[in-house]
Amino acid sequence: MTNRSMCAALMGAALSLYPHGPLANTAAPPVAGLHLEAKLDQRKLYVELGNDTLVIYPIAVGRGSKPTPTGQYHIRKIVWNPAWIPPDSKWAKGKKPEPPGASDNPMKLVKIFFGEPDYYIHGTSELESLGEAESHGCLRMNPDDAYNVARAVMDHGGSPRGESWFWRVVHFRSEMKTVYLDHPIPMSVSY
Repeated sequence: MTNRSMCAALMGAALSLYPHGPLANTAAPPVAGLHLEAKLDQRKLYVELGNDTLVIYPIAVGRGSKPTPTGQYHIRKIVWNPAWIPPDSKWAKGKKPEPPGASDNPMKLVKIFFGEPDYYIHGTSELESLGEAESHGCLRMNPDDAYNVARAVMDHGGSPRGESWFWRVVHFRSEMKTVYLDHPIPMSVSY
């Protein structure tokens, strides 16, 4: 095939994608698959499948000095029964690391990374913080809600697990388990 015939073939293919010009349909295409949307001003996390909202959860977002970053992300990793290591930050001075499953571990059952390594969704024992700007940049949830979101993300991200796997995760809290998604799940964070 000559360069000229290859160019003509590519042009024909491009024109078939846009028969009336590239700006003929400017509407956003429908969203396929599971995706998450954190609306910081509403303090809500939307779990959506295609263009349908499946469930809306209350969240705590980053406070003024430590805001949750906005943008488009992909969830690629989930850590079940995470350890907590205090960050090198003024607010964490004097705090000690907490092993997986420890009652004082602020991560609780699961960390869902959206802006690795620093930003993730996690459970909290401070349920009164939900609906407020109280975190250090992460998104806090009721631990049961975080569990449900993580399971949905794993199922739709190509890394499903059976009931016995989840039973072990919940009942053997000292065992940290990391799951990498075969198909990262999109997440948007906006005001």
